[in-house]
Amino acid sequence: MIKRNCFYSFHYIPDNWRAGTIRSIGSIEGNEPTSDNDWEKIKNNGDKAIKDWINSQMDNKSCVIVLIGSETANRKWINYEITTGWNNQKGVVGIYIHGFLNKDRDPSYKGKNPFENITFNQSTKKLSSIVKCYDPPGADSKEKYKWISNNIAAIVEEAIRVRRNFKP
Repeated sequence: MIKRNCFYSFHYIPDNWRAGTIRSIGSIEGNEPTSDNDWEKIKNNGDKAIKDWINSQMDNKSCVIVLIGSETANRKWINYEITTGWNNQKGVVGIYIHGFLNKDRDPSYKGKNPFENITFNQSTKKLSSIVKCYDPPGADSKEKYKWISNNIAAIVEEAIRVRRNFKP
């Protein structure tokens, strides 16, 4: 299987630790983590700077992986990352990360499907009717991590195949 380059989309403040855990799996390549200081500099330069940063991070990526925490759905920049990835012909997929611990060992709660908020082709058809969200099984974060580790490469390949075969 090809080792794909992917863009990770997630709500930074509550989920950056959880995202780092998933990024460390290593079966796919991902965008480099941004430090709190770098993200603050980008944000302070306004919306255009944020869009430019997202766009540059998505260059040469084949898939957008949305890590879905308790507050991910319907966030401005998450929606931008999803629509930009989809419109640029990238695979798009969601993985719920509830149950994963943050640096203080607090779990996340299951959030809403972020693809429910996005329509495509200037219609009322929701992206959630096409893009899959995976809810890793397991009683704890270790079991969920193992499931993601064992399945993320295939999930990415499927998302790329779905996007490639999508006919509006």
